[in-house]
Amino acid sequence: MSVTRALSPESVTELTQALDLSGVFANGTLGGVLARSRHLDLFGFLVIGIVSGLGGGILRDTLLQHGTPLALTDYRYLTAATAGTLLAFMADLSRHTSGWAFNLLDAAALSVWAVAGAQKTLSVGLGWLPAVLLGTITAVGGGAIRDLLLARTPSIFGGTPLYATVAIVVSAVMVVCSRLGAPTVGVLSGLAIGILLRLAATTWGWRLPGSRDWRLRPSKGRDP
Repeated sequence: MSVTRALSPESVTELTQALDLSGVFANGTLGGVLARSRHLDLFGFLVIGIVSGLGGGILRDTLLQHGTPLALTDYRYLTAATAGTLLAFMADLSRHTSGWAFNLLDAAALSVWAVAGAQKTLSVGLGWLPAVLLGTITAVGGGAIRDLLLARTPSIFGGTPLYATVAIVVSAVMVVCSRLGAPTVGVLSGLAIGILLRLAATTWGWRLPGSRDWRLRPSKGRDP
């Protein structure tokens, strides 16, 4: 594959769609892990997992107002979310939620969706600020809706290691690289920066300060 082909808009679109689908699968799995912690039945698993996997993308596409949300027209999205949910239903992954593999999955899903959301927003002709905002919404929207359904305070509102902040950073990296004419670099560097930043925040307990406390201090816990 030539460099020209690698940097073409078509290949970037294909890459971001593949990332979008992988994010759907990962977030469906994360939703299934939470459903198991609440001892839900299979229907409950599917509702929480599918909302977790598709919620952010549907919010993004609805706000973009460029036709029906992709998750409702491309059945690969529902299939990916269902597959991730069923994986968590059949295998008890909750025992691994504090391990490096689960942390890596969480970080990758967050970064993948921030990149995909920002790239899709730019592709319809919107500016840098909407791209950063919708990249962030894509990354955290499904998880926020999932948490509300489970009567939990959404993790993006604090008490956990940096989450929405990572999505903002990744979206901004994607926007800057796209503006410089290097969207493929934006995808790769956004993923790398997002995963490393999220893993560092999880490892060392970095979180934003509450009230007037401006010190970084270890968090009390971590939600998947």
